Amino acid sequence: MTNNITNEQKAKALAILSNTSDSKLETHLNACVRCGLCASSCMYYLTMKEGKYIPARKVDQVSSIYRRYQTWQGAMFPSLFNARELNEETCDEMIDSLFGSCTMCGRCVKHCSIGVDIPFIVKKGREMLAAMDLVPKTLQATVDAAINTGNNMGIPTEEFVDTIQWMEEELQDELEDPKAGIFLDQPDKNVFYTLNPREPKFFPLSISAMAKVFYAAGEEWTLSSKYYDVTNYGYFNGNNAEATQIARNLYDEIHRLHGKRLVLGECGHGSRAMRWEGPNYLKTQYDFDTITVVELIGEYIRSGKIKLDKTLNDKVVTIHDPCNLVRNGGLLNEIRFVVNSAAAHVVEMTPYGTDNFCCGGGGGALAMSEYNERRLKIGQIKADQITATKAEIVVTPCHNCVDQLTQINHTYKLGITIKTVAELVADALVIENEMIQ
Repeated sequence: MTNNITNEQKAKALAILSNTSDSKLETHLNACVRCGLCASSCMYYLTMKEGKYIPARKVDQVSSIYRRYQTWQGAMFPSLFNARELNEETCDEMIDSLFGSCTMCGRCVKHCSIGVDIPFIVKKGREMLAAMDLVPKTLQATVDAAINTGNNMGIPTEEFVDTIQWMEEELQDELEDPKAGIFLDQPDKNVFYTLNPREPKFFPLSISAMAKVFYAAGEEWTLSSKYYDVTNYGYFNGNNAEATQIARNLYDEIHRLHGKRLVLGECGHGSRAMRWEGPNYLKTQYDFDTITVVELIGEYIRSGKIKLDKTLNDKVVTIHDPCNLVRNGGLLNEIRFVVNSAAAHVVEMTPYGTDNFCCGGGGGALAMSEYNERRLKIGQIKADQITATKAEIVVTPCHNCVDQLTQINHTYKLGITIKTVAELVADALVIENEMIQ
C-alpha cells in the first residue's frame, strides 16, 4: 500500500495530464470505445482470465483520472462519468496494473479496432507514478545504478576492463592472431559499439562473438570503458529526466571518442530508447549514424565483408521477435535475412513477426522481482510457442529476451539453447586463412 499522497505529489502527476501541448495523449485517452478486442492480444489476460488485465482497463485507469480533473462533466458528476480521484487506492491499482501487468509490448495496438496506442498511455500513467515517487523500488534501483555508475548493473570500471582484457586474450588464442582485439576507449573509430551490462556480467561469450564478427569484417571499432550501456530503464520507469541523462551518457561519449557510427547492441528497448526516443529526450538531431547491430551484420553479409557457412549451424532454429525491434522497430525482415544467412534450418513460431507474443520480460518486468511469479506464469505462452516449433535453438537479438527465455527454458524444462544473433553468426563465420596468419 502507498503512503498518503501529498498535494504536491498529486499536482506533479496531474500536470502530466494537463499538458495541453500533448495532443496525442488527449486523443488516445478519449478514443478507446471499450470494445474488448484487445483482451485476446494480451498475455496477462490470456493467462489469468481476469478483467483487470484487459488492456482497455489500463487505458481506463488513466482516462478516469483525466475525466475527473480535466473535464467539467467528470468534476461535476464523477460517478456518472466514471471519473476517479487520484488517491492512494487508485495509485495502488495503477502500480499493480501499469508496472506489474504490462510489458508495453504493443501487441494490443495491433489488435485494437481504432489503433489506440495503449503502451503510450501506460507510459503516461507510469510518468504520473514516477512524479509521485511511486516507481517499484526494484525497477528504480536499476535506473539509479545506471545514473550513478554508468551501467544498470553497477559494474565497476576496473571489473569491466578486467573482463574485456580476459576476453581479448581468449579471442587472440582462438584466432591465433595477437592483432585480434576487443578495443577500449580508442578514438576516431568507425564503430562505437555498445553492450547490455549483462554481457560482461553473465554472458561474456556474447562480447567475444561480436568481436569475432568485427575481426572477420576488418572493422575499426571500440567500446567505452565507462559508458557502454545500451539499456535505458528510464524509458520504463517513467522518469524522463533520468531517461535523458542515460541517453546523454552515450551521446557525450561517442563525441568524446569521435566515433562515426553508434552501433546499438542486442537490446530491444535500449535500441528504441536511444535511436528513436533519444533525439526527443536530448532535443537534438544526432550528428552521427545510429543503427542496430543486426543491421550492421546485415551490411557485412551483403557487402561480402563476412562469409558465412550456414551448414555450421545445422540444428533447427526458431526466431523470437523482440517487441521493440520488430513490432515497434521495423526489423522483421532484416533479422530473418541475417538468421537465414547463418542457419540451415529456420522455422517460424505461430504467430511470429509483428504479431508475435512478447517474451514476458519486457517493460522493465525482469527488473521487478516482486512480479516474478506473474512474469513466469505468462511465459508459458512463449514456452508453448517454442515447443510447437520443435526447434533446438531459439535466437533473439535482445539480451532482455535472452534472460526471460532462459528462465522460461528452466521453468518449463524446454531443453533448448538460446543464442543472440551475434553468437549464431559467429558460429557460422568462415575466416580466411590469411586473416589468422
